[in-house]
Amino acid sequence: MANRLIGDLPKVGIRPVIDGRENGVRESLESQVMDLAKAAAKFIEETLRFPSGEKVECVIADTCIGGVAEAAMCANKFKKEGVGVSLTVTPCWCYGTEVMDTDPLLPKAVWGFNGTERPGAVYLAAALAGYTQKGLPTFGIYGRDVQDVGDTTIPADVQEKIIRFVKAGLAVAQMNGKSYLSIGYSSMGIAGSMVDADFFQDYLGIRTEFVDSTEILRRIDEEIYDKDEYEKALAWTKKNCKEGADRNKPEKQVDQSRKDAEWETVVKMTLICRDMMIGNEKVIAKGFREEGLGRNAIMGGFQGQRQWTDYQPNADYTEAILNSSFDWNGIRQAFVLATENDSLNAVPMLFGHLLSNTAQIFSDVRTYWSPDAVKRVTGKTLSGLAENGIIHLINSGSTTLDATAQQRDAEGQPAMKPFWEITEEEAQKCLDNTLWPQADREYFRGGGFSSQFNTEGEMPVTMSRINLVKGLGPVLQIAEGWTVELEEGIHEVLTERTNPTWPTTWFVPRVNGKGAFKDVYSVMANWGANHGAISYGHIGADLITLASMLRIPVCMHNVSDDDVFRPSAWAAFGEDKEGSDYRACANYGSLYGIK
Repeated sequence: MANRLIGDLPKVGIRPVIDGRENGVRESLESQVMDLAKAAAKFIEETLRFPSGEKVECVIADTCIGGVAEAAMCANKFKKEGVGVSLTVTPCWCYGTEVMDTDPLLPKAVWGFNGTERPGAVYLAAALAGYTQKGLPTFGIYGRDVQDVGDTTIPADVQEKIIRFVKAGLAVAQMNGKSYLSIGYSSMGIAGSMVDADFFQDYLGIRTEFVDSTEILRRIDEEIYDKDEYEKALAWTKKNCKEGADRNKPEKQVDQSRKDAEWETVVKMTLICRDMMIGNEKVIAKGFREEGLGRNAIMGGFQGQRQWTDYQPNADYTEAILNSSFDWNGIRQAFVLATENDSLNAVPMLFGHLLSNTAQIFSDVRTYWSPDAVKRVTGKTLSGLAENGIIHLINSGSTTLDATAQQRDAEGQPAMKPFWEITEEEAQKCLDNTLWPQADREYFRGGGFSSQFNTEGEMPVTMSRINLVKGLGPVLQIAEGWTVELEEGIHEVLTERTNPTWPTTWFVPRVNGKGAFKDVYSVMANWGANHGAISYGHIGADLITLASMLRIPVCMHNVSDDDVFRPSAWAAFGEDKEGSDYRACANYGSLYGIK
């Protein structure tokens, strides 16, 4: 469990603010205020981890903050300690603008304790008004029920908002200063693979690094990789990645010696793409320091089609293994590597990874199957969650093997878990339930192998996508729902009509009879691109909070209004929550852009 990127992991700063009037008032509050800060820090540290498995660390100001001087002391400490998220706590009145956090790049929230002895709620309202007036969007946290003075327990509703805010804030901080690695460039005219450097810098604080695909060939030819690890990886692959049936036409099939050579190539590609993202000390030791340093890439994409795949094996194996929570070195943190270099699908994959700590599914949002259409082609009737129709999520093999759904949660239900919770047995089951058929050589003239599996059971999942709109900027789409397992005789018929050598996930979004979520068909019809990023769990509310921090409006979601948590300033832009989101994001502009 270690951070594999350059730069320290961000910490959460806790700011205990206090009524500065001495000679009685401040002294009576010192212990209560600091105890509240300690309780918040303890709760956060016991609850959250980074995707790398490391525990989140909190930093508390050295003293309670009663005025400008102590606010400056706190800000100085936070800079030295690498604080990336700011949470202010208080049970009492404080001097609003004098004690506030004024760093415009730090996500910030204020928890105003709901008690009757001191006006914590009054301070909360005054502070939020000040933040809004100064153009510093801040989240307000206020418990529903009154607590007694000195009570340092954190009510469930407050806990939920603190964790939602901190998770999103840490995601913002982790992205800042990292890279998106574009291996190749535009794939088959897909707009998302035309990487927009301004979007990444202005909205995410992420630099874009462009490397031509020929760099992979150079590293293969000149053996710029760890040869010992390559032998280990190849042996592991031969043992655990079983070839599926070759579905190519006889005249397109190749002999086993050619297939063996393709296996060797795709294993080397996997090592090299990983090294290009995060570096490799073993490569440096071989005398290739520049190559071994990597690009500090928190995510990336591989162009593939068609300039690469017309004459080289495809990257399905590379993408699938890197996107999974395990490989020849054991169980480890998943990477985020988008197929077809669809950078706008890599971004929500990264969002999901940072918010849930789990591997992410990359899929085509391929087909809506209505109940009538399924009945017509299979003679069978959809039932259960699938009874009103399904969406076929399928791609050419880059989907994480975690999506086989062979892992189990505490209740024994199918799940995709943070890597430190995955057992060796579960990882092996994911591998055992995946076949690797020869790639469709009409699509992929250079060959390769596509992963093939069917997501089992039912899992709560959230599909999301970033789209760029000319004149508007980025927008985020969200659809919470479930994976479903179709009865025998339906799955087989439907996949044969698409490509049976690719991994399939059947998805049913939660519908509400309105707008884009009127029914399953409407979700498909309103989806803004050909790809979707699918994360385990219903994390739509977390995505909405994160998007508001980055000033990315949400154009489509099925999250309950009660769970939508945005900065308090959003309320000043109108009562319609989605309209106010657009207006607020336009008003404040991108987090790192210059307005």
